[in-house]
Amino acid sequence: MNIKIIISLTALFLFGTLAVSAQKIDTGLTYVDPIMEADALHNLDVARQAFGPGKKAYKQVLGRFEETFAVYPDFSKMDEFLYIAAMSSLYLSENKGKQKVDLKDEKEKEKYAPEKLRTEARAYFNLLVDKYSGSEYSGKAKDMLKEMDGSK
Repeated sequence: MNIKIIISLTALFLFGTLAVSAQKIDTGLTYVDPIMEADALHNLDVARQAFGPGKKAYKQVLGRFEETFAVYPDFSKMDEFLYIAAMSSLYLSENKGKQKVDLKDEKEKEKYAPEKLRTEARAYFNLLVDKYSGSEYSGKAKDMLKEMDGSK
């Protein structure tokens, strides 16, 4: 009889522990994965260089941003990345930069259609303003949204 009680208590303990550990406990803290953070920082550094005055490689910026945002949206510098991606989308929609969009190519046309790029730029600016209101890039994003609204 004692063995049945011990087995029952052990089973209850194990299942209770598993149930508690399976629950997501919100501590209010954001876990920062050092490997993901380092990879995202590398992508941001490459995007900064591609965005700069010497390169103006806006397609490259968008590629790095999309990769990072899809895999690690909680990147600690996502506000800056959103701003650079939004500006790159906007510049590409205006056919600026050294990497030109070939609208005769169906894949390019689908991915880089000017109206689609402007929509993405607006979405990135809005996300930046909404999610990172305290960021230094938030004010710049608000200014760009006003400018975009004025240029309709």
